[in-house]
Amino acid sequence: MLNFSAFKKLMFGAKYDGVVEAVHYTPQGQIAWVRAYERRGPTWSDHVLIDRQTLVDRLQSGKRFYAGKRLEFQASEFDLGAPLKLLGSKQGSHIITNGSTANKDDLSGVPVV
Repeated sequence: MLNFSAFKKLMFGAKYDGVVEAVHYTPQGQIAWVRAYERRGPTWSDHVLIDRQTLVDRLQSGKRFYAGKRLEFQASEFDLGAPLKLLGSKQGSHIITNGSTANKDDLSGVPVV
């Protein structure tokens, strides 16, 4: 069952290209990889592991990723959380979820693996 904010995003045109379900950080606090689902045309992939640089490249190219999780037994339905944002330049960039004020990678609300 979708929460109201996810329902509103889906019904009123929020388009997204991926949903990040889990994150793994390096000892320095940078994202090592994320477990995500990616849009493949009208359907979604199984979970895939995306390294940090690939995620940065996809965010820079305009792809929209959200924190969230796939709803059990509902293949293309997700419980969406906050959108991911890329801040800074390529040398000093960091990835955060909406509302985070960290100066390093911080995907608040995403389970750590």
